Amino acid sequence: MRALTANRLVDGEVVFWREGQWVERFADAQLFQDGDAAAEAAEAHGKNQPTVVVEPYLIDLMEAEGIWAPVSYRERIRALGPTNLAHGKQEEGGAMVEALLNTQGAARSSGRVNLIKRK
Repeated sequence: MRALTANRLVDGEVVFWREGQWVERFADAQLFQDGDAAAEAAEAHGKNQPTVVVEPYLIDLMEAEGIWAPVSYRERIRALGPTNLAHGKQEEGGAMVEALLNTQGAARSSGRVNLIKRK
């Protein structure tokens, strides 16, 4: 499965595609089958709205315990919204946030951080 995401220009908020419009919650995102022409059509439609969002793109999803979540750890963080304060998407998410945080498999973080030395 896949979902279409982007960042809203007006405030930088992460948004997801749902039937012709952008929604803020990942739980409300429209899911597309792999290879579904509708996904590419939605992406093209989203890209034709340059004054609304920044460069929309499709993300891969996986199912864990009946909950769909982004495969990429980075995309899971984006789906949750700000992580330093309990507000916005996290406050509204409840069980959805818990499910995304506990997703197993490819989406799970290794916990490693590589530091880059600056000259």
